[in-house]
Amino acid sequence: MSFEKLKLNPSIIKAVKKCGYERPTAIQEKAIPQVLGARNLVASANTGTGKTAAFVLPILHRLSQEGRGGKGAPRVLILSPTRELAEQVADATRRYGRFLNIRSTVILGGVSYGPQFKALSRPIDVVIGTPGRLLDHLERGSLDLSRLEILVLDEADRMLDMGFKRDVERITRATPKKRQTLLFTATMDRATSSLADRLMTNPVHIDVASGKVTVDSICQRIYLADSLGHKKRLLRHLASDKALKRAVIFSATKRGAEEIARDLKRHGHRAAALHGDMSQAARSRTMASMRRGKVRLLVATDVAARGIDVSGISHVINFDLPQAAHDYVHRIGRTGRAGAEGIAISFASGSKDAAQLKAIERFIGMRIKRKTIEGLEPKRPLAAPLKTTRSFRPGRKKKRFSFGLKKAEGQKSRRGTVRIIK
Repeated sequence: MSFEKLKLNPSIIKAVKKCGYERPTAIQEKAIPQVLGARNLVASANTGTGKTAAFVLPILHRLSQEGRGGKGAPRVLILSPTRELAEQVADATRRYGRFLNIRSTVILGGVSYGPQFKALSRPIDVVIGTPGRLLDHLERGSLDLSRLEILVLDEADRMLDMGFKRDVERITRATPKKRQTLLFTATMDRATSSLADRLMTNPVHIDVASGKVTVDSICQRIYLADSLGHKKRLLRHLASDKALKRAVIFSATKRGAEEIARDLKRHGHRAAALHGDMSQAARSRTMASMRRGKVRLLVATDVAARGIDVSGISHVINFDLPQAAHDYVHRIGRTGRAGAEGIAISFASGSKDAAQLKAIERFIGMRIKRKTIEGLEPKRPLAAPLKTTRSFRPGRKKKRFSFGLKKAEGQKSRRGTVRIIK
């Protein structure tokens, strides 16, 4: 199918083709007609499948057919979980609407209120923002949602993961009941489904996602590590590979991201950290350096990396495995885009990682290949996860841990006689 068959405004199709896109993706092909038809929509699609254009293109078409919003009273509100993702949506709105007379603005925390007040003091069509700062403007009276026509929740699963449920509900209460609501998500779990049920009636459901990784061009590997130092040596070796053009390296913590980036820079690599404690200006400078090629290795936390839109990422490296299995899919979706080949590498160490790795492989429905590097082989196998058993005695609860060694009652151990609590 071509974009012309979707019956979009010719000016939008012209802008899309200037961006280098000839055909809609599966999510765009299914979602755009529903948005044009003013239907409530719940759409689930994996990372990197074009969800942003799936709602931005039909929204721009509808805005081009009718009048402008009022001062500080947008016709469309797009909620995003992170500043980076909000900026990505704002950029897509500008690029696809370049030949249309449509006004949009982005409202983010961590930056000055002045330009935002100025933007909201004029007639506005589209407001894109993060929940916290949008609530601030609602309370100050600078944002009026009483005439809103379309509400979009982008990356709704991540919005809930980050604790924005109450903020989203407060914002929603300020909008008209008769509105079109669009919810886009990479994974559809119980919490996301419950939110959709509360926010809309009779929505159309579109699902082009699955638990399995659908990007066949991503080669996945696991390297076992004995310690933190071993992980760092593995990472430095991989970073020296000329095949690694540009990489996103995931750390579990902000402090860890800073430490990894420093270690890489000490060994001559162009690396930088990206995390939530950085100011918006610092984060924007880091992303600009990544796009210009001044930064080759971006070490990021999950929250900061959500919404990263940088072309040519050849590798994703999970220095720390994600806590949730579905986040693994989000992470590796940073590479292997637009038909390009990508490599996803993960480090695993200790019994905790063994349990997480097992959950990831169960979620994606495949076993990830184990690899080794000559001279950096692990000295011991990945430990089996601890087995947890619960034992009860009247009037009290007690949790006991089994370390994989079954002992009969009365058998001696280093910690004394084993008793079975009945």
